[in-house]
Amino acid sequence: MSLKAGIVGLPNVGKSTLFNALTDAGAHAANYPFATIDPNVGVVNVPDARLEELSAIVKPKQTIPTAYEFIDIAGLVKNASKGEGLGNRFLAQIREVDAILHVVRCFEDGDIPHVDGDVDAARDVDTLNTELIMADLEVIENRLPKIRKKARLEVDKDIKREYDLFNVLKETLLEGKPLRSLSLTKDEKKLMKPYGFLTMKPILYVANVGEEALMDKDHPQLQALQRLAENEDGAFLSINAQMEEELIALDAEERQEYLETFNLTSTGLERMIVKTYELLNLETFFTHNEKEARAWTFQKGMTAYECAGLIHTDFQRGFIKAEVIPFDVLKSYGSLSLVKEKGKMRLEGKEYKVQDGDIILFKFNV
Repeated sequence: MSLKAGIVGLPNVGKSTLFNALTDAGAHAANYPFATIDPNVGVVNVPDARLEELSAIVKPKQTIPTAYEFIDIAGLVKNASKGEGLGNRFLAQIREVDAILHVVRCFEDGDIPHVDGDVDAARDVDTLNTELIMADLEVIENRLPKIRKKARLEVDKDIKREYDLFNVLKETLLEGKPLRSLSLTKDEKKLMKPYGFLTMKPILYVANVGEEALMDKDHPQLQALQRLAENEDGAFLSINAQMEEELIALDAEERQEYLETFNLTSTGLERMIVKTYELLNLETFFTHNEKEARAWTFQKGMTAYECAGLIHTDFQRGFIKAEVIPFDVLKSYGSLSLVKEKGKMRLEGKEYKVQDGDIILFKFNV
């Protein structure tokens, strides 16, 4: 499974600058609303030192990391849910992503006007979240009248469950709360899935700060965002988008020196990937043969049978067994033959829950 994240925010918060830094794609960045009309899309490789070590041991012809797709969605404005600006078009684009990266402006710059006149992170978050809430509310209010009669007659249990659930969702949204704040069952989430509710999507608040704030853990704007993320069961990250864009032009040694100046051990891209993986409960397993060593992203808790399907439907349909070597075991012994000789390779069935770092050879027959 590939990861798709939408970068959203008000105009002039640094979304396209961040997108450029993350993907080195040269997306258009300008200091006026709607500089980005059609979404920019960039795919980046997810760095994983374990994959490089696996390749060094098995020596395949190529190494294929897993990918992360970023979509730079144009700036939303107040009343976007009613069609203001290019709102409806942008809201539809957000429905297609796995996670929302909400970029919030936390820097002052007289040359870059703020759409509301001054910098206020909490207000800006509320503006955008309100638009997402209103968009979700519209979906529910359009659906409820269509199923009300059947639900009240109780002739269809699924319709009745949907009707009751949607009334709960409506009340939550009317209270100004995102749907992700609800504790829902697996079946309830399944009922909601076809509707692509925006406020149900996991969210990472990305504070775009000035250089001085990168080392200021007590910055009031950042503290407010962090509390907000915690209350919504989301995640939080501070980043300087301009600095990240400048890092692209540096070699590895210069980049490391630059990061150390700000007491950082990794780039914004690396930290963003870690945060998003944690937010979505994603992990990585590996496969290899003579041609390639490859990383695969999977949802924590998935079985060997389910992970086989991520590679190819034939692997799942004809699943026989999985030969599993934990990465740390291969790293410890240094060779596949030695791992097998010491009896450290395991045979697992369909129900085995794949672990982060597992190296798997799927046996199948179709």
